[in-house]
Amino acid sequence: MKYNAIDLFCGIGGLTNGLEQAGINVVAGIDFELGCKYAYEQNNKATFIHADITKIESEEVNKLFPTDGVKILAGCAPCQPFSRYTHRYRKDGYKDDKWRLLHYFGKIVKEIIPDIIAMENVPELKNTDIFKEFVKDIIDLGYFVQYKIVYCPDYGIPQSRKRLVLLASKHSIIELIAPTHSKNNYTTVRQAIGDLPKLESGKCDPNDLLHFCTKLSDLNIKRIQASIPGGTWRDWPTNLQLKCHKKNSGKSYPSVYGRMSWDNPSPTITTQFYGYGNGRFGHPEQDRALSLREGAILQSFPPNYKFIDPDSPINIRKLGIQIGNAVPVALGRIIGISILNNLKENENENK
Repeated sequence: MKYNAIDLFCGIGGLTNGLEQAGINVVAGIDFELGCKYAYEQNNKATFIHADITKIESEEVNKLFPTDGVKILAGCAPCQPFSRYTHRYRKDGYKDDKWRLLHYFGKIVKEIIPDIIAMENVPELKNTDIFKEFVKDIIDLGYFVQYKIVYCPDYGIPQSRKRLVLLASKHSIIELIAPTHSKNNYTTVRQAIGDLPKLESGKCDPNDLLHFCTKLSDLNIKRIQASIPGGTWRDWPTNLQLKCHKKNSGKSYPSVYGRMSWDNPSPTITTQFYGYGNGRFGHPEQDRALSLREGAILQSFPPNYKFIDPDSPINIRKLGIQIGNAVPVALGRIIGISILNNLKENENENK
């Protein structure tokens, strides 16, 4: 039996790469952002298709599947409207266009009827009407649906990220495989990036263009030198604190301008992980913020994953968005293994 997948909203290929590692043939990834094409195709066997999900015809998507085998439709609709960091979108219901992307995912499902659906997103999506409608619609189509909130360190991913994972099948409930790690053996920052070459603020590793970090100001150098791994700006002497930190409104935001801890998973890697002031993204011992390569590895991308054409300039903001928005590769692999386990069980039962 052949297992073929199409990755909607594929980005730079985090989910695709994980599914391929699990043994699933990903035939194509579809994304609106053309800038993802290089990384997607350099690291995966699948073809990148530059298209708008809101405009592409379902039949065009369906034709991408081989004529034989299991059809798996996977994807992670952009999650900004659902995230707790952008909760303001919820006040106006469906006002933001990104809300509609999950609707179009559902529309393609209805018109293709794949054997398997896999979706990953932020946990907050679970409580929204649009998600509840999505689940109801696919149940009405005859799918067995299972979803849960996953704590990424439980599956060996070295960051304290939580994600919503939905798996649906026309055949039976797909259970996500049991956690592979526990608090006693979570993958730590040290294990993930501890062996990378040292960097100075604003410098680049000549052997790896992605191992590059932004330059800190003299004041921020003093601040990071006063930072304790796992601590906050509250550890600084008063003269280094920002004005906003001294106001009552700023005292409740401790998780910025901090160092990560070597012996724990990292904080959630956001789209601005390369900025020291954007979270607890200071290196555990070097006086700098995370490099792009370090952020990618903490997202469980392989250390040799190619993100940029060597002949093109580095756009740190775009790369930060691409890496931070990606599905962690290891989570994609876990999703793929769970799907294959279920399909093979059904095949054995039908022999």
